[in-house]
Amino acid sequence: MKNRILLLFTLSMFSIFTACDYERPELLPVRNTPVTPEVPETPEPTDTPTAQEFDALHTAALENLKQLFTFDAAAGTVTFTSEKGVSLTLNTGCLSKNGNPVTGSVQLEYVELFNRGNMLTANKPTMGLMPNGDKALLISGGEFYINATQDGTQLTMSCGLQLMVPTNLTGGQDNDMTLWYGLVDEDDNIVWDADAVNENPNQEAGVGAEGENYYCYFNHFGWTNVDKFYSDPRPKTTIYVDVPDGYDNNNSAVYLAYAGEGNALALLDTYDPATGLFSEHYGQIPIGLECYVIFVSEDNGQWTYAIKAVTIAADQIITITDADLASITEAQLIAAIDALP
Repeated sequence: MKNRILLLFTLSMFSIFTACDYERPELLPVRNTPVTPEVPETPEPTDTPTAQEFDALHTAALENLKQLFTFDAAAGTVTFTSEKGVSLTLNTGCLSKNGNPVTGSVQLEYVELFNRGNMLTANKPTMGLMPNGDKALLISGGEFYINATQDGTQLTMSCGLQLMVPTNLTGGQDNDMTLWYGLVDEDDNIVWDADAVNENPNQEAGVGAEGENYYCYFNHFGWTNVDKFYSDPRPKTTIYVDVPDGYDNNNSAVYLAYAGEGNALALLDTYDPATGLFSEHYGQIPIGLECYVIFVSEDNGQWTYAIKAVTIAADQIITITDADLASITEAQLIAAIDALP
């Protein structure tokens, strides 16, 4: 009996102590704490060049190619030999300054282009006008710029000059070559026109091949080209090139080098700002053609570029990304392009 009373006393005391230790938690009101959404960082604008910075690269490249000759206007017939072995013969008695015969010292500027690396850096691709006004690729036997001045004044020429161009500079003799004149627009872009050669009925102009040389005759200062149209029987298409953001036809350019054609360079001369796509838009690219898409622009005074090997498919879109771009010097770019098969 005593044990039972003791057990009941112990249990009651435990209940009292337990009740004293327990505190009911205070129920706090639940508040909905607003969550601030993460705002994505605005990407920094791509540091792309201005049109002037890009144009300066082309201008510098062309200046690097100029060869300068000086002669006396009373010399009669003068002949110069270029760095590549081209022979230029000129009758000084045919030169006039402001309508009068020239006397004294005359300065002659000369540029020669045989490879697509120099054609690209100087922005002198080989795109020729077709009879319908479209443009198509030309295979070149040499592009030439010739000009004569005296103390900065432009001279005119009333009779012809002659170029003797070694055919081995462009892969050997081709009897289908003809003479083309370069038409340069206000943006310094060139297109080659065969009809312009014959616009002056008083001039004799043309090209012939003999003894491992092309012989060119014309009385025209400016750009002249020995060319023929590229020919390929395969079906043709239009291609498009998507370039990185921030680049367009003002601060960049896209060229096309055909495999096996080292003395020809096409230009994709159309740009659509709505789509950001470059195109040649004439539908003259052969389907199945192996070629190289070359993107170029400017980067801190150097060239930035990308080269992509492609096989042309119908209505193809070729994409150039920022990851494809690399900076390079002019000499390195020329070497990279000329090394393409």
